[in-house]
Amino acid sequence: MATGNINVTAENIFPIIKKFLYSDHEIFLRELISNATDATLKLKHLSTLGEAKGDIGAPIIEIIVDKKNKQIKIIDQGVGMTSEEVEKYINQIAFSGAEEFVEKYKDADTGIIGHFGLGFYSSFMVAERVEILTKSFKEDSKAVRWECDGSPQYTLEETDRTARGTEIILHIDDDSTAFLEDSKIKELLAKYNKFMPIPIKFGTKEIDDPAHTPETTKDKDGKETTEPQQKITVDAIINNPTPAWTKQPSELKDEDYKSFYHELYPMQFEEPLFNIHLNVDYPFNLTGILYFPKISKNIDPQKDKIQLYQNQVFVTDNVEGIVPDFLQMLRGVIDSPDIPLNVSRSYLQADGAVKKISSYITKKVADKLANLFKNDRKSFEEKWEDIKIIIEYGMLSEEKFFDKAGKFALYPTVDGAHYIWDELIEKIKDNQTDKDDKTVILYASDAKAQHSFIQDAKEKGYEVLLLDSPIISHLIQKLETSKENISFVRVDGDHIDNLIKKDDTKISKLSEDEQATLKTVLESNIPKETYTIQLEPMDSSANPFIITQPEFMRRMKEMQATGGGGMMGMGNFPDMYNLVVNTNNELIGEILNTKTDKKQERLIKQTFDLAKLSQNLLHGEELTNFIKRSYELIK
Repeated sequence: MATGNINVTAENIFPIIKKFLYSDHEIFLRELISNATDATLKLKHLSTLGEAKGDIGAPIIEIIVDKKNKQIKIIDQGVGMTSEEVEKYINQIAFSGAEEFVEKYKDADTGIIGHFGLGFYSSFMVAERVEILTKSFKEDSKAVRWECDGSPQYTLEETDRTARGTEIILHIDDDSTAFLEDSKIKELLAKYNKFMPIPIKFGTKEIDDPAHTPETTKDKDGKETTEPQQKITVDAIINNPTPAWTKQPSELKDEDYKSFYHELYPMQFEEPLFNIHLNVDYPFNLTGILYFPKISKNIDPQKDKIQLYQNQVFVTDNVEGIVPDFLQMLRGVIDSPDIPLNVSRSYLQADGAVKKISSYITKKVADKLANLFKNDRKSFEEKWEDIKIIIEYGMLSEEKFFDKAGKFALYPTVDGAHYIWDELIEKIKDNQTDKDDKTVILYASDAKAQHSFIQDAKEKGYEVLLLDSPIISHLIQKLETSKENISFVRVDGDHIDNLIKKDDTKISKLSEDEQATLKTVLESNIPKETYTIQLEPMDSSANPFIITQPEFMRRMKEMQATGGGGMMGMGNFPDMYNLVVNTNNELIGEILNTKTDKKQERLIKQTFDLAKLSQNLLHGEELTNFIKRSYELIK
């Protein structure tokens, strides 16, 4: 029997391991199963090369919990280790300068296991003592037993094990007995090892015996009796070694993708809208499947997130830095061997491969959306309401995505038509270009609330878009600065003739003196702290009063309310409106010429309240008074 010290230069490395990863101590099982998987895959590879002699069978990994003896065993049938390999891989901790390391990180709150080759030693976070029984696949190799109690001292001796592979026995410490519960182990296996490439056995289960067909017999009265179905006991394999993302798209049908979606998210009952299969091997390795879910108003961004794997080992569902922000509402799987198991935010921000992965995903999603639109435009338009927020966010946050979105980003109208950008401009440029040669894009944010303004625009032959997502003000700002000679104006931003100013100007029926008198009368009856009075000559059939909100101020307030734009403090300003007065409307002339102050005041109030009502600005006592006054007028 050999004894010795593990080759570290700081004896307190084990307490440091426990301290650093205490909040993540459950990863010990992931690390040990990952090691067992690597050993098994290596054996399979050596077998194909002819270096592992004989039939290796169908190796599996087995987890055994012995609650009585406070043990957890992880057993594989992989390559195993010789005594020399134990010395090399177990007794030489894979980093240098341990004293400096301990000093540098003693107060940090971060994971270190994956970065320093300490995967096996994560077992000491839950075990007071660890044994390794191992036998190499190499001919004439001797089985060995290694043991360590969490101090730098270990023992290494030959043992009588005959089976190829490695068995790790964790003697669980008193603080970690929760891991001796079958339910806890099943939880960890489902979380981290659900899609490992080697079958993982945990216990057994009973299933119907496929070789037995229950017989049906009749008694003397002719009553049928069927014998019970016989059961057999089989290994309980807890993982799917060949998940959908490991296959080629040509091998999968739509139902396979949907089935895998529900395997990932068992509590999701709605079908995904569509999926994107990722598969690249240069300049980095990455596979995966991303799903566009049906976006609802009550979607929980913290639930059912994209899962990150490394060689089918679950790493995290916090994919910030790997998946672009705008795609983090998607669901699915990304698997890359180029990302370490213990991934940190600082690592992701600094790593060049991760940035390339993020760019690739952006490009792949944009290409997929363009193909979906091209191949089945009708279906794409039907899905637009569910996917628009993701696409609009992408256009705002990723310049390359913005450029590609011209092929598939839709601009729907209030009448249900859908245009991509070039189609929209071609459609409206002749009729909606103003006197300054700028194409004006009219839009509504609420088709019902802005119905009268929409109708005025449609009577002019104008096209009105329906843009109602919460970030539309930001996107409009982006489009106005990126495209030439266009501007967006909400349809209730002014009266229709001012929204798209043409060369022709209308003449007011009122003289300048009459207009001055009218303005004075109106200012005495309209709250000037909220409304700015604007006299305009319009068609005589147009409404006498029209309430509008200045486009700039409204848009800045909206942008500040949704973050990332607007003018600081604008959100605290009270709403300001324009009261546009049609000096050519017959009722305005009547208001001006009314000799009785009381009647004049009543006409102004009634007309003003009607304008407020059309903008949903009439509430409470004002609405009650308006209704009462209206009944009095029709008596």
